[in-house]
Amino acid sequence: MPVDAHVQRDQPLGVPPLALTGERTLPDVPVENYWFRRHLAVYEFIGARVIGLRVIDMACGEGYGSEVLSRGAARVLGVEANPDAFEHARLRYRRQNLHFERGMVEIYGEPSSYDAVVFLQTIEHVHDPVAVLEHVHGLLAPGGVAYVSTPNVLTLAAPGAEKSDNPWHLKEYRAREFQELCGRVFEEVKLLGLFHARKLHAHQLALDLGWDAVHQRLRITKLFYDRFTPAITTRDFALRPGNQPDDSSAVSSGDARRRARGRLEHALDFLAVCTR
Repeated sequence: MPVDAHVQRDQPLGVPPLALTGERTLPDVPVENYWFRRHLAVYEFIGARVIGLRVIDMACGEGYGSEVLSRGAARVLGVEANPDAFEHARLRYRRQNLHFERGMVEIYGEPSSYDAVVFLQTIEHVHDPVAVLEHVHGLLAPGGVAYVSTPNVLTLAAPGAEKSDNPWHLKEYRAREFQELCGRVFEEVKLLGLFHARKLHAHQLALDLGWDAVHQRLRITKLFYDRFTPAITTRDFALRPGNQPDDSSAVSSGDARRRARGRLEHALDFLAVCTR
């Protein structure tokens, strides 16, 4: 019987596999590994910063990110509205300090109950982002931090388009738009960009030099990417502050190109670190 390339493989006994729909990424789907690692890299970054804290992971999806957070946090609550994803997460990820509840991100949670709220790759799905961010703000204890991420429309959508063709996305943001949105609710917002690193950075350089034409001409496209994509890890992504577009301190054309690549406008995703 042929294996569906878009359904999770090798799930634990009693855990129903999930299928890709475009709404969320999944582990254990080799063709999806790039997107999964791209999201996982952000969870790992946050996980190192919530050790010993009370954390709520809103719109947690399949649950893999909540599990990452629970490795160091005092306790983690993953909240997911989709019944299939919720049931999968509840059955698959079991740790004493990790729990899952089914609920809507717009209304779920008790005020001032968490040291950190994690809300990744979801703000672009909601009808009233300000209201959702106000709810997130209210969940935080004084001094708490919300981690909110979203894709960069400039690198996700076609050139000049207002949004990508992802039917689940209602609004996609530029860096300044996203920072201003978060700043309407939070007292302090620090914006980071997620960029390619290591072999994905090298791959991007190769694409700039015409790699697409080469692998197609040599007829090795499937052979190459069947090996390249599953080998991507979280180390092939890097979160960092971006250079500002008006930073003109470069002293050479090479420096200028490197600075241009490091601007937030060239980031894959944005992560807003929002302090109450």
